[in-house]
Amino acid sequence: MQGFFQRYLMLYRPLITKLNDLLAEYDLSYSLWTVIFYVKNNKKTLLVDISNHFNVEKPTITRSVKRLEEKGLVMQVPGKDKREKIIQLTEVGEEIYQTCRQKITELEFEVMKGISKEEQEAAFRLLPKLRENIINEEGRQNE
Repeated sequence: MQGFFQRYLMLYRPLITKLNDLLAEYDLSYSLWTVIFYVKNNKKTLLVDISNHFNVEKPTITRSVKRLEEKGLVMQVPGKDKREKIIQLTEVGEEIYQTCRQKITELEFEVMKGISKEEQEAAFRLLPKLRENIINEEGRQNE
């Protein structure tokens, strides 16, 4: 299906802009939100886990976590291994997560207006499959 990526990219930029506008009230960006979201939904999170999940270099995640620490939203606690630092939300981070999650859910409902349940479910199933195909292709190229 030619033009699929162009259509996706035409959706991506305005969506990220809307999310950044929504999160700006909390001095956050979408990239910082993704880290908060991951930490909230994955207990005992390590920097490497976040990096691997988002397919992003570890120094990039380290900078994001540092910024979130400076904002008082996450903290690092020692793990079993002294080199291992577990990332978790602070109490303020939990509150910000809940508030932002609610606003993002409202945005999701707004964006999905007029789209049937079946179409929504199909898109929900399709996007992770596309991501997996892209990541698997990258892995094959690196072999």
